[in-house]
Amino acid sequence: MPMLSIRKRPAHRLPLTLAAALLTGCTLVSGAALAESTLRIGMTAADIPRTLGQPDQGFEGNRFTGLTMYDALVNWDLSSATKPSVLVPGLATEWKVDDADKTKWTFKLRPDVKFHDGSPFNADAVVWNVDKVLNQSAPQFDASQVGVTASRMPTLVSAKKIDDLTVELVTKEPDSFLPYNITNLFMASPTQWKKFFDAAEGADAKAKSQAAWAAFAKDASGTGPWKMSKFVPRERLELVKNTDYWDKGRVPKTDKMVLLPMPEANARTAALLAGQVDWIEAPAPDALPQLRQRGFMIRSNEQPHVWPWQFSRVEGSPWNDIRVRKAANLCVDREGMRDGLLGGLMAPATGTVEPGHPWRGNPTFQIKYDPEAGKKLMQEAGFGPSKKLTVKIQTSASGSGQMLPLPMNEYLQQALAECYFDVQLDVIEWNTLFTNWRRGAKDPSANGSNAINVTYAAMDPFFALVRFLQSGMAPPTSNNWGFINNPKFDELVKKARSTFDPAARDAALAELHAASVDDAAFLYVAHDVGPRALSPKVSGLVQPKSWFVDFSPVVVAP
Repeated sequence: MPMLSIRKRPAHRLPLTLAAALLTGCTLVSGAALAESTLRIGMTAADIPRTLGQPDQGFEGNRFTGLTMYDALVNWDLSSATKPSVLVPGLATEWKVDDADKTKWTFKLRPDVKFHDGSPFNADAVVWNVDKVLNQSAPQFDASQVGVTASRMPTLVSAKKIDDLTVELVTKEPDSFLPYNITNLFMASPTQWKKFFDAAEGADAKAKSQAAWAAFAKDASGTGPWKMSKFVPRERLELVKNTDYWDKGRVPKTDKMVLLPMPEANARTAALLAGQVDWIEAPAPDALPQLRQRGFMIRSNEQPHVWPWQFSRVEGSPWNDIRVRKAANLCVDREGMRDGLLGGLMAPATGTVEPGHPWRGNPTFQIKYDPEAGKKLMQEAGFGPSKKLTVKIQTSASGSGQMLPLPMNEYLQQALAECYFDVQLDVIEWNTLFTNWRRGAKDPSANGSNAINVTYAAMDPFFALVRFLQSGMAPPTSNNWGFINNPKFDELVKKARSTFDPAARDAALAELHAASVDDAAFLYVAHDVGPRALSPKVSGLVQPKSWFVDFSPVVVAP
């Protein structure tokens, strides 16, 4: 095989005037005080995503502290607003699976790449970064980075240096998804980390390692287009352009980028209107007319993303009855949510992927708004106006890809009440929810919930389908939170994973997707469109069909 080189108004919102007043206590950047061009962004996260190489905060973390300061062996092409994002060479220039042993992959590395601290990127650095999350005996192993990484590449077991610019990655079973999986493994500088490790006091290696990672988080070193310049935990992260970046076409056109946690939509919007930031994620829908009238730009594009309820399938779960799962899917007016609640900024979901996608298949269960059919199914299951089914949903008040989770869940609460559901909400902090997601429905952290509302990416086969549907992906391995155990799903996953021909693999994935829709595996609600509002001073943004954004071409006028 040749080498592959793949190029109703919610009660929980703050009024804008009050939100603006609250911002007086925030430490923001004053544009007048800056001589250089600066892009100030209000994130939906409640905290700065972790900076030590493997971000938390879901894919918002990858967007802001992963893809900015770091690279992976394989990157995403974020240069088009009209074509789907595809895999392209990153720190690896090419890769191939071994013809005789499909568990072995060879990656050729990009020459002459340096980390921000000036040390060279090479095969030793790749092995070191694989070991930081997979090898518990390695000095740099960091358990805090494992949960957000290993679950995204569950078949990778080791890395071996062949020569300075060649590595071999080994999987525990044939896995055609590996190039997608390793887009989540960001390369941090071993030299920078070792400097902090050697400076740490004491003889306990584990304590020294933890101290080294804590120091690294405040003075991070990757190979990415942006370098850390200032970090104030829970308050701000300042990045400056890496003028020596290996891809000269992606050297940032803006001198500095400042990231600010602003989890409340109206507070973000107020900050933008007041000129305190230049860009916000997920503006308040009620404010869209005002923003447009004042010249702010609203950018959006449908993303490979699903906003779902993920059902518990453990013993005793009310969602074990397929009639109940199908009824919930039939009782939601998705167009009404889009137009009446979100200002048009969503796409209704009828599965993980929509018609026209190569993984869609031909499901026989059609997800649509049909409350009478939903009520009939609920009555067949033994429920009605005088006997409602109580379900409890764990969700967050904000977070990466969560859109507006509280108003959206309140909308579902009201809609499903018409179909004999009594929906209770357990609202917790986003990063806690994300951690609970990996613990599963059987864990005490579920707090009695029998569904969880965590959005997910659908841009690669593992993220879109496998980690939720395969029985072996149940916690602690990955994100099968509800412990789905369907032999048909397992058979189709194995078929897709062991198929290295792209067209045949897509066909197997289409079978898997159709089977999951027919099983009403999730309550499929929405696809995000990644709405963000930009100051008229901002130009150059390409809004891709992706969770991610390339900030390099963005320009901020004086």
